[in-house]
Amino acid sequence: MPLLQFDTDFPVSDAEADAFADAVTDLYVETMDADRSYVAVVVRDDGHLSLGRAVEGGQVFCSADVRAGRDGATKRAFATAVMDEAAERFGVPDENLKVVFTEHAGAQMQGVERVGGDWS
Repeated sequence: MPLLQFDTDFPVSDAEADAFADAVTDLYVETMDADRSYVAVVVRDDGHLSLGRAVEGGQVFCSADVRAGRDGATKRAFATAVMDEAAERFGVPDENLKVVFTEHAGAQMQGVERVGGDWS
């Protein structure tokens, strides 16, 4: 189960958060060849962010907890797609967009009735 957590330093309405979550879920499913039903998205808005090299304007930070095994090009494609989506949707400058991946073995990702497997 991937967990995509987005922190912003500006307010995001519930409707905007829902639409953004749907869009990034679609990007994850398409880019990472994943099942939509496993993707979890969190949007935390109007918090304090301090990103190095940021310029004036909104900021968005994505912490992407994903299963290990995808190659760098695939992760980069997802990261750039997510940053493009945030830039277009919220008007965030490119310098103020960051994505960090944390990779987990499949067994570290668990639900009530399921323990995740290895990426294949």
